[in-house]
Amino acid sequence: MATVRTRITLCLLKTPKFSPPNTSKALFRPTSVSNSVSISHRTHNRLNTLHLKPYLSPFVRKSKPLKSAAGGAVRSLFTGIVEEMGQIQHVGPSHDGGFEMRIAAKTVLGGVQLGDSIAVNGTCLTVTDFDPAASHFTVGLSPETLRKTNLGDLLSGSLVNLERALQPTSRMGGHFVQGHVDGTGEIVSMEPEGDSLWVKVRAPPELLRLVVPKGFITVDGTSLTVVSVYEEEKCFDFMLVAYTQQKVVIPLKKVGDKVNLEVDILGKYIEKLLGSGIGSAASVSSS
Repeated sequence: MATVRTRITLCLLKTPKFSPPNTSKALFRPTSVSNSVSISHRTHNRLNTLHLKPYLSPFVRKSKPLKSAAGGAVRSLFTGIVEEMGQIQHVGPSHDGGFEMRIAAKTVLGGVQLGDSIAVNGTCLTVTDFDPAASHFTVGLSPETLRKTNLGDLLSGSLVNLERALQPTSRMGGHFVQGHVDGTGEIVSMEPEGDSLWVKVRAPPELLRLVVPKGFITVDGTSLTVVSVYEEEKCFDFMLVAYTQQKVVIPLKKVGDKVNLEVDILGKYIEKLLGSGIGSAASVSSS
């Protein structure tokens, strides 16, 4: 029998060296304007609903957007690490019939542009007006946002947690937070232990089933680790260390106050897959 020899030639292709865009400090300096810059709330609503405005660096603008499990474009992500507490200057109806909120802030105004996303108490909102000289920015609030969150309960002078959308170069200090509030919970107890603070929150059943001990939860935009889940009480709790207490708004609240909740998106995906029967089909095929 003749022996057949096969020669396999491996071609090593030299990968072009990737050079990230120049992110000089000028890129992040606030736009120099003599007056505040604004867009109409009708435009804001389209941006907020369809996420048409790219939010991050020039590199992301040139890239294809990430795709969510549902097929929609994912334009904004947060970490739940609060950058600063802002103060509400105005909240109420706008001149064109919408509903708006003006917030005094400094840190999150660095590099701000119209259409950028800023999480306010964990709610992803679109910047519709900003004035770096006066240190404030404005966001519009849709009816759905007012129904799902506690933002409609805020008054002038209220403090809120603020975080800019995640950039590709950011440290991932918390967990992936979309800024899409799932609903509100109610603080049922706040108990100090040493210099730490235990906080227990009652959550709706449809959210509590996705909350697990030692898992992630976002409370008013703050990435936190769940300590325990109390099924009979429909509650979960977490602990705030002294440093965190000084940086977020939760310790300033009282028993009975509402907090915005966003459960870990991994739990939502798993529930969706199991509900569709994919998990059961995989189990059957492997047995």
